[in-house]
Amino acid sequence: MEPLALLYAIPFVYLVLKLWKHLDAKRDQQCYILDYQCFKPTDDRMLDTQLCRDLLMRSKTLGLEEFKFLLKAIVNSGLGEQTYGPSVVFSATEHCPLLLDAISEMDEFFHDSLQKLFDKSHVSPDEIDILIVNISSMSTSPSFASRIINRYKMREDIKVFNISGMGCSASLISIDIVRRLFKSYKNSYAIVVTSESLTPNWYLGNDRSMILANCLFRIGGAAILLTNKRNMKNKAMLKLKCLVRTHHGAVDESYGCCVQKEDDKGNLGIYLGKNLPKAATSAFIDNLTEISPQILPITEIIRLTLSKIIHQLSSTGSWKPQRPDFRTAAEHFCLHTGGKAVIDGVGKSLRLTEHDLEPARMTLHRFGNTSASSLWYVLGYMEAKKRLKKGDRVLMISFGAGFKCNSCLWEVTAADLGGRKGNVWEDCINSYPPVSLVNPFLERFGWIQNQDASTFKSL
Repeated sequence: MEPLALLYAIPFVYLVLKLWKHLDAKRDQQCYILDYQCFKPTDDRMLDTQLCRDLLMRSKTLGLEEFKFLLKAIVNSGLGEQTYGPSVVFSATEHCPLLLDAISEMDEFFHDSLQKLFDKSHVSPDEIDILIVNISSMSTSPSFASRIINRYKMREDIKVFNISGMGCSASLISIDIVRRLFKSYKNSYAIVVTSESLTPNWYLGNDRSMILANCLFRIGGAAILLTNKRNMKNKAMLKLKCLVRTHHGAVDESYGCCVQKEDDKGNLGIYLGKNLPKAATSAFIDNLTEISPQILPITEIIRLTLSKIIHQLSSTGSWKPQRPDFRTAAEHFCLHTGGKAVIDGVGKSLRLTEHDLEPARMTLHRFGNTSASSLWYVLGYMEAKKRLKKGDRVLMISFGAGFKCNSCLWEVTAADLGGRKGNVWEDCINSYPPVSLVNPFLERFGWIQNQDASTFKSL
């Protein structure tokens, strides 16, 4: 009987070993954030009310109607007076920016944030296995990724990806690339570098659909250090639970609602179409439909299922199907700061409270729309306010040209994330939220609304 028992035991042991190997391999495929660093330009780069007035005065293409439109847009934008602009608007050379100006804008961010990230994490540049750089509306040769590798003398076998054109959703696209690479490359460090180049895209014309971008987009950037090393698990800040990407590029209306282009007079800028909210809503709904079963607890899924069944059985139709409560899926919501209307819209769709929306609103007010890096400023606000506790879940949602909606869920793995040095909010967090978010532009320039085109001269 013993040989027979041994014969039966061999397949069982084999299956157990295969299962153990599979589970053990998955442990090496986890995606952790070790640290991140947001870029904060110097105070002399702040776009306050007076500087914006001077900037408008230099324009030779704007008339009274454009000033009225801009005043309304800026007042309703949700931005404050401490956001940062590109250096060319301070040197009054925005009408003729050089390639060197645009490269210098990126180098300033790279050198500041990456160096701080290496210093804080105690991970050296030659330990990095994967580098992903996303600058949406500018590409150089050699690439920005190559500039970083050259400056920090990274290894020759580093896996490099330099992506562009992904818009404000590029951060989570880059995270997704890292997540997939981690399944093939064990014991790796990865860095995601995300920003946007405003210098070549500062619009100088009078097309309202393009001049709106000047009111929203501001200078910013973030560098994120990730790993799948199991021995770094206890040092990680966040663990990626799931990530979903939605792309509506096949729909012409969605594809053309946010485009980098020239106007009819040859002025380069970012076109934001009137159908952008509709495209964003469509992509958002599809994205939520896919990610909801992955993040909602089973009790919430059962509640929604029963509600739908009752609605279908109801002969009068008086029973309305219940909407999902996403606050059962996450304690914190990291929303893209695409503008006040974007934050309001997402908040209404998810039925979020003002407390939930506060990090996004404050980030928009303090830093503006920093494109793909905005999510990390929102996360920084949560951290600075000591909101993030071990075991909490953070839902990130971003939108981008194409049109795209990407979302992911993180789990806080660190016991204490409050009070870390180097947080981009550390010198101003105590003043937020402010008593009022009222924009001073209306107080100073509200008189423009009562002006007549025949008598109006200038600001």
